[in-house]
Amino acid sequence: MGQAAVKGSKGFSGVELNGTVLVDDHVKAILSSPLTTVFLPVVYIIVFVVGFPTNALAIWVFLFRTKKRHPSSIYMANLAVADLLFVIWVPLKVAYHLNGNNWIYGDGWCKVLVAFFYGNMYCSISFIACISVQRYWAVVDPLSHKHRKNSLAVFVSVTIWVVVWVLTIPLYLYSQAVQVANLKIQTCHDVTRPSQKNIAAGYFLTMGTLGFVCPTIVCVVSYIFMLKALRNSMEDVNIVKKRQKAVVLIITVLVMFLVCFTPSNIMLLVHYILLLRSAQNNMYGFYITTLCLASLNCCVDPFIYYFISEDFRNHIKNTFLCRSERTVERMRVSFSALKFSKKSNTYTSDTPNTRSSEC
Repeated sequence: MGQAAVKGSKGFSGVELNGTVLVDDHVKAILSSPLTTVFLPVVYIIVFVVGFPTNALAIWVFLFRTKKRHPSSIYMANLAVADLLFVIWVPLKVAYHLNGNNWIYGDGWCKVLVAFFYGNMYCSISFIACISVQRYWAVVDPLSHKHRKNSLAVFVSVTIWVVVWVLTIPLYLYSQAVQVANLKIQTCHDVTRPSQKNIAAGYFLTMGTLGFVCPTIVCVVSYIFMLKALRNSMEDVNIVKKRQKAVVLIITVLVMFLVCFTPSNIMLLVHYILLLRSAQNNMYGFYITTLCLASLNCCVDPFIYYFISEDFRNHIKNTFLCRSERTVERMRVSFSALKFSKKSNTYTSDTPNTRSSEC
C-alpha cells in the first residue's frame, strides 16, 4: 500500500505516512542530484565569500564614513543590511546541501533560515524600489531633492522592515523540516506535507505578489517617468551629462531585476500554482535553481553603490588607504588651496601637512 501511495504522489508534496513523507522517484532524483548537492552549495559559497565582506564594508562606510546622509544613502544602507542578514545564514544552506539535503539542526532553525531567506529577499526588492523612486525625484526635481528630509526615508525604511517581518510570521507557524522516509533524510523547506500544501501555496503566492509584483510595478513606473523626463531635457547638453548617472542606475537596476529577481519570483508563482493543482511536475527543480541565482544580487549590490555613488567610491578608497576623516578633510582643503594657487601661477599651498595618516 505504501508503494502504491508513492507512485501516486505529486511533485514535492509527497504522501504522509506515520509522521513522515514518502516522495516519488522524480523528487528523489532531484534531492539526490548534483544540482542540489553540488551546484547549489557552490553558488551559495560564492555568495558568502563575496557578499559578506563587501556588504559589511558597505555598512561600515554608510555608518561611520558618511557624514552627509541623504535619502538615497539611507535606502542603500538598509539594502546593505538586508543583504548582510541574508548572507550570514548562507553557510547553513551550504552545509545542508553538501550533507545530501539532510537538515540536522532542528525544525526551529529551519524556520528561522527560511524566514530570513525570503524576508531579506523581499526587503532587498523593496529597498531597490525605494532607490528607483528616489532617483526619479532626483532627475525630475533636483532642487527639491537636495532639500528633501531624511525623516521620510527613515520612516519608509522602518515600515518596510516591520511589514516584511510581519509577513514572515506564518513561516514559523507550520513545520518547515520534513522527514523523508524513503530517502532517510530530513529536508528543510524542500518537501511540503500534503496537509500543509494549501497553506504554503496560499502564503507564497501572496508573498510573491506583494513582495515582488508590486515593487516591480513601482520600479517600472519610475523608469518610464525618469526616461521621459530625461528625453524632455535632451536639448540641454549640460543637464544630460549631469543626469547620466541616473540612466546608469536605471539600466543597472533593470538588469539586476531581470537576471536575479524576475526568474526566481516567476518560478515561485508557477511552482506553487502547480503544487496547488497537484501537477505531476511542479517545476521545483527550476524554482530552487533560480532562487539560488537570485541570491547573487547580494554580491552585485555593493558594486552598484561603488559605480553609482562618487562619495561611496571616495570613502572606500580612503578606508583602504587607512585615512581618517580629519586627514581626508585636510587633504580636501589642501587640494582646494593648491588649485587656487595654480590659478594664481604660484603653485603653493597654505596647508602645512597633506600627508595621509597611516594605520
